[in-house]
Amino acid sequence: MSVRHALLALLCEGPKYGLQLRQEFEARTGEVWPLNAGQVYTTLQRLERDGLVGADGDGPDGPQKMYRITSEGDAELADWLRTPPGADAPPRDELVIKVLVAMRLPGVDVRALLQAHRNHTIVQMRQYTRLKEDADDVALLLVADAQLFRLQSIVHWLDSADARLSHHTPAASTPTAERAQARVDRAEVRR
Repeated sequence: MSVRHALLALLCEGPKYGLQLRQEFEARTGEVWPLNAGQVYTTLQRLERDGLVGADGDGPDGPQKMYRITSEGDAELADWLRTPPGADAPPRDELVIKVLVAMRLPGVDVRALLQAHRNHTIVQMRQYTRLKEDADDVALLLVADAQLFRLQSIVHWLDSADARLSHHTPAASTPTAERAQARVDRAEVRR
């Protein structure tokens, strides 16, 4: 999520104070992405430095300073909205990294690990489903839908990984102590 661009979008509606931007950002994102005031003001300072927003008045940063988008900020926001998210490199997904690391650790039941993460993800899916049942705010419903689709894809990957591991016998890994000793031996050879 680009806080920078979200603030520019809010400023398209007209000048706003920093705290007002924070409140509106949280309201528009279904209150699932809280921002602290420091993050808002730091981002506003950078936007001002880059000529994308201007501040009305000469007062210090804070709730009394009114921010407005510049024409350069309008152009930046339009470019960001039209540009698809980058998919150049594979994402650094913490869950994938955990599974890959666990596969190399002796004594770790990777399939049990996958099941634990699957169970946790299903619980999260149920929470978002319940949230949708009581919501009438379109922004909140869109956020919940996006989270549900993301979580469904995680469950699908976990199921796929479990199936792959059940059909694949990983190469025997070297015990941890032997790997550590091998590293020490290699380091001594280099000296």
